[in-house]
Amino acid sequence: MDHRSVVVTGLGAVSSLGQSLKETWDGLTAGRSGIAPITIFDASRFRTNLAAEVKQMPSGFPPALTRRLSRSDLLGLAAAREALADSGLLLEREDPSRVGVVLGGGVSGLLDSENYFITLNSKGPRSARPSRVLNHPPDQTTDRIAEHWGLHGPRATIATACSSSATSLGYASDLIRHGLADIVVTGGADSLARLTHGGFNALRAVDPEPCRPFDRRRKGLTIGEAAGILIFEAEDRARARGARIYARFLGYGVTSDAHHMTQPEPTGEAGARTLRACLASAGLAPEDVDYVNAHGTATQQNDPSETAALKRALGDRARQIPVSSIKSMIGHCLCSAGAIEAVATVMTIVTGIVPPTIHYEEPDPDCDLDYVPNQAREMKVRAALSNSFAFGGNSTVVAFGGVS
Repeated sequence: MDHRSVVVTGLGAVSSLGQSLKETWDGLTAGRSGIAPITIFDASRFRTNLAAEVKQMPSGFPPALTRRLSRSDLLGLAAAREALADSGLLLEREDPSRVGVVLGGGVSGLLDSENYFITLNSKGPRSARPSRVLNHPPDQTTDRIAEHWGLHGPRATIATACSSSATSLGYASDLIRHGLADIVVTGGADSLARLTHGGFNALRAVDPEPCRPFDRRRKGLTIGEAAGILIFEAEDRARARGARIYARFLGYGVTSDAHHMTQPEPTGEAGARTLRACLASAGLAPEDVDYVNAHGTATQQNDPSETAALKRALGDRARQIPVSSIKSMIGHCLCSAGAIEAVATVMTIVTGIVPPTIHYEEPDPDCDLDYVPNQAREMKVRAALSNSFAFGGNSTVVAFGGVS
């Protein structure tokens, strides 16, 4: 059994801040908000009509393919295209059976399904295209990427709510460490839809204004859509081909709260278990952690619970570590949240720039850590954690480290 080191050799991103890694990262470090009124469906009757929507969809794929893609598929393929190009891999020289695809999946083609049934009910069956419902399963983006690039290695779609794509990173790393794949395209893509927007509104878990993670006046989250793709590769072969290496994937922790369908376990002990599991997997001590990309949803329940979890797991070190939530700028990107936040975490290590938590104005006594308010910060980051604490108590924390 091969226990090879896993490295990141390519990154791709599409978000409400831009159609590329550069545009997204520049927006994050500038503290720019991608949150605006929803345009892809009528949200005027909901508690909020705001979301972090991708305003211009990616292009450059064959029209015959584009017509078959859901919104999530198109976001995912665009981010994968960028990540693969960024990696410098020549796929025609690779054994396709050794290249896997592991993504987090969730909403997938739900918006297409909604539009199909709206057309069916309003105009009748002759006007509705049943093919639009084919994109409904959450594994579609994974399948599309594998098909488009002819990747025959292990393929999986992880569905653990908003930790899905973070969990996918851990599974992808396991495939490489245990010799089952040499390269894995991993991360996730997810998109807006009426049902998810309506569901969060029905729970009254959304803020009518742009979300304010960790702020005392927070009223809930803002949902978003995005794709984040990382190319994981065995370090030995990446170095042999002279690849640029962004960071090492150090390890991950996965646990279950077993507490409540939507609310996190309030004392922070459940989240702390996940953090400790990640530290153990990565071989890190609290003193080694320089930054935490927080789950930071801006709900009343999540932010103090996550703060308590960090203090339980990291002890006194928690008060010395910058903790920020990029959801303040790109919203809660559902099942792609862990992926786009992992991309941002890697970029933090590479650039030495910690993205801020914007809209932060009034400290909350229950949220008393350093949340990097409103302005990015320059500092050396050797190792960083990214938290994903999802509905149903599905919790995942991943760790990345720099390379010498």
